[in-house]
Amino acid sequence: MEIKTRPLAPGRTCHPRPTGVYLLLAALAASILLSVVIGARPTDLTALMGLLDGRIDSIDEAAIASRLPRTLLALLAGAALAVAGATMQGLTRNPLADPGLLGVNAGAALAVVIGIAWFDMQQASRYIWVAIAGAGASALLVYLVANLGRGGATPLRLALSGAVVTAALTSLTSAVILPRADIAGLIHSWLIGGVGGATLDRITPVLPFLALGLAASLMAARKLNL
Repeated sequence: MEIKTRPLAPGRTCHPRPTGVYLLLAALAASILLSVVIGARPTDLTALMGLLDGRIDSIDEAAIASRLPRTLLALLAGAALAVAGATMQGLTRNPLADPGLLGVNAGAALAVVIGIAWFDMQQASRYIWVAIAGAGASALLVYLVANLGRGGATPLRLALSGAVVTAALTSLTSAVILPRADIAGLIHSWLIGGVGGATLDRITPVLPFLALGLAASLMAARKLNL
């Protein structure tokens, strides 16, 4: 796959300052801590420390135990989207590129919706493989559309073709859902997303895929404008 790009102007490369990185990490740690101890039932750090000792002896500790998987899922989802977005921006040389703009999210969603509506796919573990296939097919379609005509797949054409493909796939997703009122609520809930039902058992199967994606992104980082 060849994407035509223009060389960057001298002086465009910038590196994050260590102080800024440390401040962001501190803010992230504070956000994680607050998300665990603040909720419908406020708790304190004592309950958190008790849970870290491997025991659940109070309602506060049980509340924190139920919040930890949700916090972990939110953290992993945000990190995965950030890495995917940064990688796509480096690959396409487009600061606006992300999985939503380039049709990757729409392709994954359509594939899973078809699996649920037409093939009665109920096991969440299968969603991963179907979503990967749909995302890959959608990304290929975006590239083929952008490569039509003179000039090839420039960053601007990739963004425009991604927006067009995203709109088309989103419409197809709605068309698949409309005749199936019996599962429309389930599908809409899945499409909207959330961390309410997060458990460690549901998060664990996704970890190898996230690790593989992160490793691939780090290996390609030197060749990308990250």
